[in-house]
Amino acid sequence: MTLNVLLGGEDRFGALRTIIAAERPDLLVLQECVGWEDGVRLSAVAEVIGVPADGKHTILGRANARSSGRRYNVCVVSRTPILQWRVHMPPTLAHCVVEAELAWPDADEPLLLLATHLVHSDEDSRLTEVGELLALASPERLATRPCVLVGDLNALDRDDPYPADLDRRLAAAGMHKYGHPPRFEVMDRLHAAGWMDALRARPRSHRWVTAQRNRGTATVDTRTDYILLSPPLAPRLAGAEVIDVGSASDHHALVAEFLGAAVP
Repeated sequence: MTLNVLLGGEDRFGALRTIIAAERPDLLVLQECVGWEDGVRLSAVAEVIGVPADGKHTILGRANARSSGRRYNVCVVSRTPILQWRVHMPPTLAHCVVEAELAWPDADEPLLLLATHLVHSDEDSRLTEVGELLALASPERLATRPCVLVGDLNALDRDDPYPADLDRRLAAAGMHKYGHPPRFEVMDRLHAAGWMDALRARPRSHRWVTAQRNRGTATVDTRTDYILLSPPLAPRLAGAEVIDVGSASDHHALVAEFLGAAVP
Protein backbone atom coordinates (compact mmCIF):
# COMPACT_ATOMS: atom_id res chain seq x y z
CA MET A 1 0.00 0.00 0.00
CA THR A 2 1.22 3.49 -0.82
CA LEU A 3 -0.24 6.79 0.38
CA ASN A 4 0.85 10.41 0.38
CA VAL A 5 -0.31 11.60 3.83
CA LEU A 6 -0.11 15.33 2.92
CA LEU A 7 2.27 17.46 4.99
CA GLY A 8 2.67 14.97 7.80
CA GLY A 9 -1.04 14.39 8.30
CA GLU A 10 -0.95 15.61 11.88
CA ASP A 11 -4.50 17.03 12.03
CA ARG A 12 -5.81 14.00 10.09
CA PHE A 13 -3.69 11.34 11.73
CA GLY A 14 -6.60 9.53 13.39
CA ALA A 15 -8.33 9.15 10.02
CA LEU A 16 -5.11 8.00 8.38
CA ARG A 17 -4.59 5.36 11.09
CA THR A 18 -8.15 4.11 10.60
CA ILE A 19 -7.61 3.73 6.84
CA ILE A 20 -4.31 1.91 7.33
CA ALA A 21 -5.81 -0.34 10.02
CA ALA A 22 -8.66 -1.28 7.68
CA GLU A 23 -6.21 -2.37 4.95
CA ARG A 24 -3.56 -3.72 7.36
CA PRO A 25 -0.98 -4.01 4.56
CA ASP A 26 2.04 -6.27 4.82
CA LEU A 27 4.13 -3.52 3.21
CA LEU A 28 3.29 0.17 3.58
CA VAL A 29 5.04 3.15 1.98
CA LEU A 30 4.07 6.68 3.08
CA GLN A 31 5.17 9.97 1.55
CA GLU A 32 5.23 13.53 2.95
CA CYS A 33 5.92 12.29 6.48
CA VAL A 34 6.78 15.83 7.55
CA GLY A 35 7.70 16.07 11.22
CA TRP A 36 7.92 12.31 11.74
CA GLU A 37 11.57 12.39 12.76
CA ASP A 38 10.73 11.70 16.42
CA GLY A 39 9.27 8.31 15.45
CA VAL A 40 5.98 8.80 17.30
CA ARG A 41 3.65 8.68 14.29
CA LEU A 42 5.68 5.96 12.60
CA SER A 43 5.39 3.84 15.77
CA ALA A 44 1.63 4.46 15.87
CA VAL A 45 1.28 3.28 12.28
CA ALA A 46 3.34 0.16 13.02
CA GLU A 47 1.07 -0.52 16.00
CA VAL A 48 -2.16 -0.54 13.96
CA ILE A 49 -0.54 -2.86 11.41
CA GLY A 50 0.66 -5.09 14.23
CA VAL A 51 4.43 -5.00 13.83
CA PRO A 52 7.22 -3.79 16.13
CA ALA A 53 8.46 -0.24 15.58
CA ASP A 54 12.07 -1.29 15.19
CA GLY A 55 14.76 -1.31 12.52
CA LYS A 56 13.65 -4.73 11.30
CA HIS A 57 10.14 -3.56 10.46
CA THR A 58 10.14 0.23 10.07
CA ILE A 59 12.26 2.76 8.20
CA LEU A 60 12.21 6.53 8.45
CA GLY A 61 13.60 7.74 5.14
CA ARG A 62 14.98 11.12 6.12
CA ALA A 63 14.65 13.40 3.10
CA ASN A 64 16.67 16.36 1.92
CA ALA A 65 15.39 19.58 3.49
CA ARG A 66 13.41 21.98 1.34
CA SER A 67 14.05 25.72 1.45
CA SER A 68 11.41 25.94 4.19
CA GLY A 69 13.45 23.53 6.31
CA ARG A 70 10.76 20.86 6.04
CA ARG A 71 11.77 17.31 5.22
CA TYR A 72 9.25 15.38 3.12
CA ASN A 73 10.29 12.04 4.57
CA VAL A 74 9.41 8.64 3.10
CA CYS A 75 8.46 5.96 5.63
CA VAL A 76 8.25 2.19 5.25
CA VAL A 77 6.53 -0.39 7.47
CA SER A 78 7.04 -4.07 6.65
CA ARG A 79 5.48 -7.11 8.29
CA THR A 80 8.24 -9.36 6.97
CA PRO A 81 11.76 -8.63 8.25
CA ILE A 82 13.77 -5.87 6.62
CA LEU A 83 17.10 -7.58 5.97
CA GLN A 84 19.02 -4.42 5.10
CA TRP A 85 18.24 -0.90 4.02
CA ARG A 86 19.75 2.39 3.01
CA VAL A 87 18.39 5.89 2.46
CA HIS A 88 19.75 7.70 -0.60
CA MET A 89 19.54 11.50 -0.52
CA PRO A 90 21.99 12.92 -3.08
CA PRO A 91 21.48 16.57 -4.04
CA THR A 92 19.94 15.44 -7.34
CA LEU A 93 16.90 14.19 -5.37
CA ALA A 94 14.37 16.62 -3.91
CA HIS A 95 13.47 14.09 -1.21
CA CYS A 96 15.06 10.63 -0.96
CA VAL A 97 14.92 7.00 -2.05
CA VAL A 98 14.61 4.21 0.50
CA GLU A 99 16.31 1.08 -0.80
CA ALA A 100 15.54 -2.07 1.19
CA GLU A 101 15.73 -5.83 0.90
CA LEU A 102 12.79 -7.67 2.47
CA ALA A 103 12.26 -11.31 3.31
CA TRP A 104 9.77 -12.59 0.74
CA PRO A 105 7.64 -15.76 1.20
CA ASP A 106 8.42 -18.70 -1.08
CA ALA A 107 11.18 -16.78 -2.86
CA ASP A 108 14.77 -17.74 -3.50
CA GLU A 109 16.00 -14.19 -2.90
CA PRO A 110 14.80 -11.08 -1.06
CA LEU A 111 12.38 -8.56 -2.51
CA LEU A 112 14.10 -5.32 -3.50
CA LEU A 113 12.03 -2.27 -2.55
CA LEU A 114 12.59 1.25 -3.84
CA ALA A 115 10.31 3.72 -2.04
CA THR A 116 10.34 7.35 -3.11
CA HIS A 117 8.55 10.64 -3.77
CA LEU A 118 9.68 12.38 -6.93
CA VAL A 119 9.80 16.17 -7.13
CA HIS A 120 6.60 18.00 -8.08
CA SER A 121 8.18 20.92 -9.95
CA ASP A 122 8.79 19.80 -13.57
CA GLU A 123 9.37 16.79 -15.81
CA ASP A 124 13.05 17.50 -16.51
CA SER A 125 13.85 17.45 -12.79
CA ARG A 126 11.92 14.22 -12.39
CA LEU A 127 13.82 12.66 -15.29
CA THR A 128 17.06 13.42 -13.44
CA GLU A 129 15.65 11.63 -10.40
CA VAL A 130 14.64 8.67 -12.55
CA GLY A 131 18.29 8.38 -13.49
CA GLU A 132 19.06 7.83 -9.80
CA LEU A 133 16.37 5.12 -9.60
CA LEU A 134 17.71 3.30 -12.63
CA ALA A 135 21.21 3.41 -11.18
CA LEU A 136 19.86 1.50 -8.16
CA ALA A 137 17.82 -0.97 -10.24
CA SER A 138 19.13 -1.30 -13.77
CA PRO A 139 17.11 -3.00 -16.54
CA GLU A 140 19.43 -6.00 -16.20
CA ARG A 141 18.70 -6.23 -12.48
CA LEU A 142 14.95 -5.84 -13.01
CA ALA A 143 14.96 -8.68 -15.50
CA THR A 144 16.35 -11.18 -13.04
CA ARG A 145 14.99 -10.49 -9.55
CA PRO A 146 11.75 -9.47 -7.77
CA CYS A 147 11.67 -5.68 -7.37
CA VAL A 148 8.99 -3.14 -6.52
CA LEU A 149 9.06 0.64 -6.95
CA VAL A 150 6.47 2.38 -4.79
CA GLY A 151 5.44 5.97 -4.21
CA ASP A 152 4.16 9.30 -5.45
CA LEU A 153 6.08 9.79 -8.68
CA ASN A 154 4.40 13.10 -9.59
CA ALA A 155 4.26 11.88 -13.19
CA LEU A 156 1.57 11.07 -15.71
CA ASP A 157 1.27 7.72 -17.48
CA ARG A 158 -0.05 7.73 -21.05
CA ASP A 159 -1.78 4.38 -20.35
CA ASP A 160 -4.23 6.07 -17.96
CA PRO A 161 -7.47 7.29 -19.59
CA TYR A 162 -6.80 11.01 -19.80
CA PRO A 163 -9.19 13.11 -21.90
CA ALA A 164 -8.15 14.69 -25.18
CA ASP A 165 -8.42 18.15 -23.60
CA LEU A 166 -6.12 17.34 -20.67
CA ASP A 167 -3.79 20.23 -21.55
CA ARG A 168 -6.66 22.72 -21.48
CA ARG A 169 -7.88 21.37 -18.14
CA LEU A 170 -4.41 21.57 -16.59
CA ALA A 171 -3.93 25.12 -17.82
CA ALA A 172 -7.36 26.17 -16.51
CA ALA A 173 -6.46 24.68 -13.13
CA GLY A 174 -3.12 26.50 -13.09
CA MET A 175 -1.20 23.21 -13.04
CA HIS A 176 2.04 23.52 -14.98
CA LYS A 177 4.24 20.82 -13.42
CA TYR A 178 3.49 18.34 -16.23
CA GLY A 179 4.27 20.84 -18.99
CA HIS A 180 2.18 22.14 -21.89
CA PRO A 181 1.44 19.94 -23.70
CA PRO A 182 1.57 17.39 -20.85
CA ARG A 183 4.70 15.26 -20.82
CA PHE A 184 4.87 11.53 -20.11
CA GLU A 185 8.62 10.85 -20.37
CA VAL A 186 9.15 9.86 -16.74
CA MET A 187 6.75 6.93 -16.92
CA ASP A 188 7.84 6.13 -20.48
CA ARG A 189 11.42 5.79 -19.29
CA LEU A 190 10.50 3.62 -16.31
CA HIS A 191 8.40 1.31 -18.51
CA ALA A 192 11.21 1.11 -21.07
CA ALA A 193 13.55 -0.03 -18.29
CA GLY A 194 11.20 -2.90 -17.47
CA TRP A 195 8.95 -1.54 -14.70
CA MET A 196 5.32 -2.73 -15.00
CA ASP A 197 2.32 -0.85 -13.58
CA ALA A 198 0.36 -3.03 -11.12
CA LEU A 199 -2.86 -1.03 -11.53
CA ARG A 200 -2.83 -1.42 -15.31
CA ALA A 201 -1.73 -5.07 -15.22
CA ARG A 202 -4.54 -6.37 -12.97
CA PRO A 203 -7.06 -3.65 -12.01
CA ARG A 204 -9.83 -4.68 -9.62
CA SER A 205 -12.11 -1.80 -10.58
CA HIS A 206 -12.37 1.05 -13.06
CA ARG A 207 -11.16 3.54 -10.43
CA TRP A 208 -7.76 4.96 -11.34
CA VAL A 209 -7.61 8.57 -10.08
CA THR A 210 -5.44 9.11 -7.01
CA ALA A 211 -5.12 12.90 -7.17
CA GLN A 212 -8.15 14.93 -8.21
CA ARG A 213 -7.50 18.67 -8.25
CA ASN A 214 -10.18 21.36 -8.19
CA ARG A 215 -8.38 24.58 -8.98
CA GLY A 216 -9.07 27.66 -11.03
CA THR A 217 -11.93 26.94 -13.37
CA ALA A 218 -11.33 23.22 -13.88
CA THR A 219 -11.44 19.84 -12.18
CA VAL A 220 -8.53 17.63 -13.21
CA ASP A 221 -8.29 13.88 -12.61
CA THR A 222 -4.72 12.58 -12.38
CA ARG A 223 -2.80 9.64 -11.03
CA THR A 224 0.71 10.14 -9.74
CA ASP A 225 0.84 7.23 -7.26
CA TYR A 226 2.26 3.94 -8.45
CA ILE A 227 3.22 0.42 -7.51
CA LEU A 228 5.61 -0.75 -10.24
CA LEU A 229 6.88 -4.31 -10.58
CA SER A 230 9.84 -6.02 -12.17
CA PRO A 231 9.00 -8.83 -14.64
CA PRO A 232 9.93 -11.65 -12.19
CA LEU A 233 7.52 -10.21 -9.58
CA ALA A 234 4.61 -9.50 -11.94
CA PRO A 235 3.30 -13.11 -12.14
CA ARG A 236 2.58 -12.99 -8.39
CA LEU A 237 0.25 -10.00 -8.74
CA ALA A 238 -3.35 -10.91 -7.86
CA GLY A 239 -4.81 -7.42 -8.31
CA ALA A 240 -4.49 -3.70 -7.61
CA GLU A 241 -6.95 -0.94 -6.78
CA VAL A 242 -7.33 2.65 -5.62
CA ILE A 243 -8.70 3.12 -2.09
CA ASP A 244 -10.72 6.29 -1.46
CA VAL A 245 -9.41 7.99 1.69
CA GLY A 246 -11.92 10.83 1.69
CA SER A 247 -10.61 13.98 3.37
CA ALA A 248 -7.75 12.19 5.14
CA SER A 249 -5.37 13.29 2.37
CA ASP A 250 -5.33 14.98 -1.03
CA HIS A 251 -4.20 11.64 -2.52
CA HIS A 252 -6.04 8.34 -2.47
CA ALA A 253 -4.19 5.18 -1.52
CA LEU A 254 -3.08 2.52 -3.97
CA VAL A 255 -2.90 -1.14 -2.94
CA ALA A 256 -1.71 -4.30 -4.66
CA GLU A 257 -2.09 -7.90 -3.56
CA PHE A 258 0.49 -10.58 -4.25
CA LEU A 259 0.17 -14.33 -3.88
CA GLY A 260 2.72 -16.85 -2.73
CA ALA A 261 2.68 -18.52 -6.12
CA ALA A 262 2.54 -17.03 -9.59
CA VAL A 263 -0.88 -16.18 -11.00
CA PRO A 264 -1.45 -18.02 -14.29
